[in-house]
Amino acid sequence: MGQGPRAWFVEKLDGFLSESLCRACPLELARARLLAGVCLGLLACDVLLLSQVLHHPSPLSLAAVGGASALGFGGALVLLRRLPSTRPVALLLCSVLTAATVMSTVHHPELVVATHASLMLVPVVSVYLLGWRLGLLFSLIASVNVGLVFPLRTWGTLSGGDLMPCFFAALYVMCAWAVGWLFISARDEAQARVERTLRTLREGEGQLVSLIESTDDLVISLDAEGRVLTANAAARQLFRRVVGRELREDEPAFGEFPSPERERWLGFMARALHGERVREALILPSKPRTLTVELTVSPVRGEGGRVVGTTLFGRDITAHKESEARLSEMHRNLLDVSRQAGMAEIATGVLHNVGNALNSVNVSVGVVTERVHGLHVSGLSRAAALLGEHTADLAGFLTVDPRGRQLPAYLTALARRLTEERDEVMEEMRTLSQCVDHIKEVVSMQQEHARGAGMVELLPVAELLDDALRLHALSFERVGIQVRREYARVPRVWVDRHKLLQILLNLLSNAKHALLETGREDKVLTLRVGPGEGGRLRLAVTDNGVGVAPENMSRLFTQGFTTKREGHGFGLHISALAAEELHGVLSCSSAGRGQGATFTLELPTSPPASVGEVRASPERGEAMALA
Repeated sequence: MGQGPRAWFVEKLDGFLSESLCRACPLELARARLLAGVCLGLLACDVLLLSQVLHHPSPLSLAAVGGASALGFGGALVLLRRLPSTRPVALLLCSVLTAATVMSTVHHPELVVATHASLMLVPVVSVYLLGWRLGLLFSLIASVNVGLVFPLRTWGTLSGGDLMPCFFAALYVMCAWAVGWLFISARDEAQARVERTLRTLREGEGQLVSLIESTDDLVISLDAEGRVLTANAAARQLFRRVVGRELREDEPAFGEFPSPERERWLGFMARALHGERVREALILPSKPRTLTVELTVSPVRGEGGRVVGTTLFGRDITAHKESEARLSEMHRNLLDVSRQAGMAEIATGVLHNVGNALNSVNVSVGVVTERVHGLHVSGLSRAAALLGEHTADLAGFLTVDPRGRQLPAYLTALARRLTEERDEVMEEMRTLSQCVDHIKEVVSMQQEHARGAGMVELLPVAELLDDALRLHALSFERVGIQVRREYARVPRVWVDRHKLLQILLNLLSNAKHALLETGREDKVLTLRVGPGEGGRLRLAVTDNGVGVAPENMSRLFTQGFTTKREGHGFGLHISALAAEELHGVLSCSSAGRGQGATFTLELPTSPPASVGEVRASPERGEAMALA
């Protein structure tokens, strides 16, 4: 009801405007409508004034002023209908209005005419239509006329009390101009902010549209009824592939999709309209293959948090699903291959460690063979032959014959020598037995490793290092390697005996080869045991051999990397893996070629976090089975 008369009046005002003004910006259109309204209002006032002049005796000059003003206002209306700008019309209107107020006081010099309320139209209309500068000009003319010119012209006819209204009228005209100036300034600033905001919004909208259109993902905006508000090119293309026609706005998004997926989509929409963010996959029939689309439906909230629509983001994941299927098949094949590779690596580790032990076995067998061949059995045989020859007169032979008299002393010395040789052979056999036991332990360890975790024991590491050194002792002595031990007092550690022994044997074997390759006479191998950083235990194997080149340092523990002519590159790699299984770190440092190398193994001194049954070890302390 309230908008009816206003809309009718605005429509009538637009009838006085040119087509250019009707299509102008909102601010210019508002000025044009104000011009039309003011001209019509002033024209009506002039018509009333002229009717009063005709029916009552009045000065003809006043009628002339009213008629001239009416012609000016009418001319402004005519120009408003023809011109594309309000500026000339506004200048004409303000000039006619200001001239009318001035001429009225000239031809009708009365106080009531000079201070008439119509005087306030000059600053109000001029400031709004022409701006504060031209508005100031017209306001000054009107203010000077009523506050200065009129009192001077009527100085003799007006009393002193009649001058005050003139002065206040001039003051109020300037106040009206000041208020209009403040209003126009605030309006222009607000308009500038609105224009900047609109420009920013348009730029943001353009960027958003460009972003949405450039993506290969589906983007669709839906209202609360599930109808399409807007969709990007990817969504329209998918709709054409599935449905066979263009996607139209104001229609349900998936209304023509097959029944099972349409019901699922309706369920997604219902959940999203209740404020839930839904992420599901839809399988859509298409040619030449079925499409799998991942959809994300998010609610759009309006005032008060009420859901007013939804936004749909989708992605064609058909190729991704097919890749996942192929990857799963490749993963199964890779598991089979890795299982075979793991078996090969275990076999390689067994062969490498058994090979280290077999070297000692070969040395021990050679020593035993040499010692057995060197036994003084021939002397015992000759003594037995002599005794056999003189069996009939054994007492006379032992007491009279010079050879017989020497035979008891000879047998005593021979028995002592054979006992020493037997002890030496037995010692070497014990070493040989240890090597064989180690081979059995290595094979058993690898079997246990293939099945699960091994046994963790609380061991003195220095003794285990001596055991490993003992397996290499003879080979070290033969090639002239001097071994130095620097053992500090350290606590026993929880460790898998055979994994640690495997690491130590590999490090000692590598040190021996490095010392042999250097060709120097003073071959020195230094073994250190001491505390490390963070409460850890540190074992170091240092040699003055060929060293490690800087370019090889990063590849030293890589599987298959070796600098030996007959090496296979598995020893250090397996040792690094074993160190990780012991929760330790195996590292190497070297100053370069010919400068020797130091291999450092750091182990934790605290027991593992997860342990199972703990039982006593009769030899070296306690042991536990890892859970």
